[in-house]
Order: sequence, then C-alpha cells, then structure tokens
Amino acid sequence: MAAKWIEALTGSLEQKKQYKQAKARIEALPESYRVAANACHRYLMYYGGVTDGDTLVQMFDDLADLWERAAADGTPVRDIVGQDPVEFAETFAQAYGGTQWIDKERARLAKSIDEAAGKER
Repeated sequence: MAAKWIEALTGSLEQKKQYKQAKARIEALPESYRVAANACHRYLMYYGGVTDGDTLVQMFDDLADLWERAAADGTPVRDIVGQDPVEFAETFAQAYGGTQWIDKERARLAKSIDEAAGKER
C-alpha cells in the first residue's frame, strides 16, 4: 500500500530503476563516449520535455545503447553526432513523441485565446 502512495507522489519506482540503469551504462563508457553521451543526456533533459515516464526511460535506454555500440565498434564521436551536435540531439529527441511539458502550455494558450475572442462578441 505504501509503495502505491509513494509512486503516486514520485512516479514509478520501476521507471526510476530503469533510468538509473541506463545512466550507469553511460557512466561505464570509455571517456570520450561517456563525455559525449552525458552531454547529449543533459541536453535531452532540457530540450526533450517528455513527461511520459515510459517514453523518457526508453529514450535514455536507447541513448545508452547507441553509445555502447559506438564504443564497441570504435566509431568516432563525430561520426555519431556529425558537425552539429544540437541538430543530432534534437533529431534524436523527435523520435520519442511522447507528451511534452509544452503541450500543456499550448493547450492553455489556445483556451485563453478562445475565451478572450469569445468575450469580444
């Protein structure tokens, strides 16, 4: 019973465990890959804006997979991210179309404008 109450406040404990596992996989990478993966991870935390826990966990698990494969194959970091790391990270994030924080604000803006336009009549 207590676990359900805690999860209601903090989110899924299983998702937190999966997230920590993906983060640990990134931390275990060789230095250049670890630095690049952590930089992408940080950017995705700010840019991605994903609110769905399952989608977020999948995105970071896939990010860890990508960098693990690159390290195992010896693929240079620039071959992964290209010349524009921002474009790479944003394209990567777009593949995970879960609900984002901005969606709530978009709906709020549209509703406010509809209400304001209705008051003009």
